[in-house]
Amino acid sequence: MHDRQLPMEGKSRSSGVSMTVTHNVFGGPAERGGNEHIRRLLKSYGLRTSLIRLKVIDALLRAANENRCLGVRGVHSQLLGLDIPLSFLSVREVLKRLCSEGVVTFNPDKSYCLHPKAMAVLETGE
Repeated sequence: MHDRQLPMEGKSRSSGVSMTVTHNVFGGPAERGGNEHIRRLLKSYGLRTSLIRLKVIDALLRAANENRCLGVRGVHSQLLGLDIPLSFLSVREVLKRLCSEGVVTFNPDKSYCLHPKAMAVLETGE
């Protein structure tokens, strides 16, 4: 028997009221998971934002901060280590697409890194 008064575990009950938050507690704009700079980067290249693109670019950005580049396996392993269940093929296809759009550079050693122009966009926030 289902009791309508009890909340459904793991599911939110629609009340018809929007729960969208546009500002954080301190009055500034809310950033979605701290990825706003990556969202701006994708927008500047005319690309839609997707979770996999955000995660792949974040992995490449972390590698760049450590002065290294990653291959497909390196990016995939890094994402798996963060409990992000993306397939190897999905990661490879996203890297290829980002490469074809000029966001990412494919190196002779078969590694990938963020293009200098993309890094400049991330650093300046434009």
